Parts: sequence; C-alpha cells; structure tokens
Amino acid sequence: MYKLLRPLLFSLSPESAHHLTFSMLEVAKLLPGALALVGGKRPGKSAAVEVMGLTFPGPVGLAAGMDKDARHVDALSRIGFGFIEIGTLTPVAQPGNERPRLFRLPADRALINRMGFNNGGVAAAVERLKKRAPGIIVGGNIGKNKNTPNEQAIDDHVKCFDALHPVVDYFVVNVSSPNTPGLRALQEKEPLLKILVGLMEFGNKLATHHSQLPKPILLKIAPDLTNEQLDDIVSVVKESGIAGLIATNTTISREDLRTPKTEVEAMGSGGLSGTPVRQRSTEVVRYLRDRLPKPFVIIGVGGIDSAEAAMEKIEAGADLVQVYTGLIYEGPALLKRINRAFVKWRSL
Repeated sequence: MYKLLRPLLFSLSPESAHHLTFSMLEVAKLLPGALALVGGKRPGKSAAVEVMGLTFPGPVGLAAGMDKDARHVDALSRIGFGFIEIGTLTPVAQPGNERPRLFRLPADRALINRMGFNNGGVAAAVERLKKRAPGIIVGGNIGKNKNTPNEQAIDDHVKCFDALHPVVDYFVVNVSSPNTPGLRALQEKEPLLKILVGLMEFGNKLATHHSQLPKPILLKIAPDLTNEQLDDIVSVVKESGIAGLIATNTTISREDLRTPKTEVEAMGSGGLSGTPVRQRSTEVVRYLRDRLPKPFVIIGVGGIDSAEAAMEKIEAGADLVQVYTGLIYEGPALLKRINRAFVKWRSL
C-alpha cells in the first residue's frame, strides 16, 4: 500500500508530505485493520529486548525528529515500532529555521534537513504524553533553545528533564544537530561533562524523591567526529555514568552523492541522513562498542532502509536501532522486515 502512496507523497513538499502522512496515520488508527494495509504490524514477543532496565517490545525505534511534539505516539506504536523517541524538545516553543528546510535526494535515498529544533515546547508535549496508551516505551530527546548561550545549556536541559521525567522512560541529550549555530561545540569534553554530570545528579535526586530508579540518560553524537573525539566521548560516558550512546545523528558531509552537485548546493546547509551515512554510522557503532562493553547501551541509527542495514548495526554492537529516512522511502513494512530478521538472527 505504501508503495502506491509514495508517488503522491513525493509530489508534495517534504514538510507537506510529512503532515499528510501523519494525518492519514491518525485516521487509519481509528479504522479496524487499516494500519495492517500500510504494512505495519506490532512486533511479536520473541522480538522483545531488555536493556537499561526496560523491556522494549521490539528492537527498532523511531528516531527523534519525526514526532517532535509527541502527537502520534499511540499510532506509531501500532505499526511495528518497539519504542518512540520524541523531540528534540526545548523549554520554550520555537519555530525553527525558515522554510524550505527539508529536502529529498531520491537518487541517494537521503534527506537534507535544517529544521532547527522546531517544536511546541516541552510543556505541551508533556500534556500529550500523559494521555498515551500504557506499555509504550518513549524516549525524551532534549536540547537547548536557539537563543540560550552554550554556557547556560545545562539550565535548558534540566528544565526539559524535570518536565518530562514523569512521562518518559529514558532521556537523550542532543548536542549533535548541525542545525543550531554553535551547538556541536557542546560535544567537546568539558562542556559535555558539565551537562551530563549535572543531569545525572538532578536525575538521581528526582529518583530518590519519587522512590524509583533513576531514568537512563543517553547521548546522541554526530558521525563527523574523529576517532580521537570518539575516544573523548567514551571517556565522558564512563566518567559521567550515563547509560550509553545513540550513534549517529546526521552528517554535514556531502561526499560521494549521486544527486548532481549543483542540486545539492542549491539545497544549502543542513544535516544529511539516509543511505549515504550508513557506512560511517556503522563504523562509529563498531568503534564505540570495542571501547564500551555492555551493559553500556548503543542505539544504532543512520542509513537503515532494509533489514540487512539494521542487522549490520546490531552485528556491529548496537543493542537497538532507530529509523527515520528509511521509513520515508520504505514505509512501515520496513519495520516488519527488521523485526523478522532480528528474531531469526537471535535464534541462530
């Protein structure tokens, strides 16, 4: 069914297609059997994964950025996702960058985006999450507002953490988006430690206050880091005590694309996602796993548009995987194929 819908969706601007797709998903949620027609299917019990003290119904999740404001968590959980990551959310609503800010590269099965943390603010998302169906694992991806100086980034993260704490299962710190000026400077060791240690201390206090275990914190990193920078990231993870990493975000590289260079240049700046980032993302996952043994968690994301691509990340050391661009090109049937391949791999 999705293959029939895709030409229509691709005839629209990417953002218009995004809104139409989710409108159709919400309608399909109300019609018995409609979600199955688009290829979606909940993962079976044999696909469940236990990490970070949580039981994920399946190994494949939705990467942050697609359901920023937690508007479609219930519907998405019914088409094959084992978990949904919302955000990136900021303390105060912000419009993001000017349009157009999202571009397709069909020849490369890729996207370029410079959305700029557009979201309706953390408070509005919290109210929606209070109403979600039980049993859905939700991650809260948090960041700083564009106008907040890097020196005060910890304050924005704490505000988001505090608001989301009752309604999400884990947190993700996003300092790796290339679309907020200066944000990636926070991946440097000293400022990164300040944010992560601060959040760990705050999270431990909240957990003690509510007589519960601390909620896991993950760090999302860029694929453009050198091995030396990755070594610093490993050191930061161990020193701060966070649960692990999400590898990787989008890339600023434009190398080896099939799309004509003039077209790519006309699209302008932004993060590239999809098939072109697959190899580097997997390399980063493998490099990190060699230096961060379990129980440190690694979620692999980047260029996953097939079951083979997903299993490549798993075999490189990822505990879970996430999709975004691959879902746009393949539709919900991709999730079913990944879940099936994972169960088969696990039984070998």
